[in-house]
Amino acid sequence: MTTRLDPNLAVILLAAPILWFAPAGFKAYGLYVVSLWLVMSIAAMGLNLTLGYAGLKSLAQAGFIGIGAYTTAILTKTFGVSWPLAFLASGALSFAVGVVLGFPALRVKFHYLAFVTLAFAMFVFLVARNEEWLTGGVYGFSNIPRPVIFGLDLSRALPFYRFVLVVTVVLSLAMWWLLRSPWGRAFLALRENWMRAASLGVDIRTYTLMAFAIGSAWGGFAGALYAPLVEFIDPAPFAISASFVMLLTVVVGGSGFFLGPFVGAFLSFVLPELLRVTGGWYLVVYASVVLVLLVICPTGILGLVERARDRLSQRRAAALRDAARPMLEGSEAR
Repeated sequence: MTTRLDPNLAVILLAAPILWFAPAGFKAYGLYVVSLWLVMSIAAMGLNLTLGYAGLKSLAQAGFIGIGAYTTAILTKTFGVSWPLAFLASGALSFAVGVVLGFPALRVKFHYLAFVTLAFAMFVFLVARNEEWLTGGVYGFSNIPRPVIFGLDLSRALPFYRFVLVVTVVLSLAMWWLLRSPWGRAFLALRENWMRAASLGVDIRTYTLMAFAIGSAWGGFAGALYAPLVEFIDPAPFAISASFVMLLTVVVGGSGFFLGPFVGAFLSFVLPELLRVTGGWYLVVYASVVLVLLVICPTGILGLVERARDRLSQRRAAALRDAARPMLEGSEAR
């Protein structure tokens, strides 16, 4: 008996060695862009769990990236805590805040929940901007140190990019395992019909809170990588507009598809840089591309790919039926 390798897992395992060597010739800015793509893919992965798999409308992911970034900056720069501990603390704090934020999801649904999470994102931004004693205010934190792992200095662009790649692969595998577990099936049940899920014995309260908490933790992990990547943080990257960009990332890539966050993050963070060859028109061209994609494939790029694959399968099945029909008719005639 042979077991079929999951296509999503196969893509991760195949892409990891390619991404390890492919950017070796990039300059510092190119490595920064691909590192940012991976970091934001992690954050989008968490929002995809909350929105795409559990069906909970959230506009708070940029706030959790900010929580993770500021937690890492404060612990590593101010208190001299090692980056691995700061990374875990960022995820744990985001997880705890995500549990608290998940409680409104037990009482409000749909766009009302989106408004609640949007208010939370605004709260995080205001704290980061106004509480100078904690966050540095508009001056932020500068000279955030990059980690030293097992004696390896990751201050240069290429080693740090490869480190981010390793963390991304680990978190991707953890998310893949989670979605294939009974927890993943419970999240899908919440998205499809939470009343039916409750009637089948799914603990709606627990899984709703966990969907928010785990998705938030992934945002915190992304923030813990974002802080040493840019080496300077201020409130601007975590404004409300950033939450809408994260939502766009998940929707355009394909909400509810495992690889959707990677595709969406490429379109949100890498494509604008590639379009700079158009000069001052790059934002106009980028907005036009996004609008066309949303019109053509409202379920995201991977949704369009899945529809094309289904149509191809249907055509092949029809062709096989047409080819077999003369044989069946001949056997009936005999």
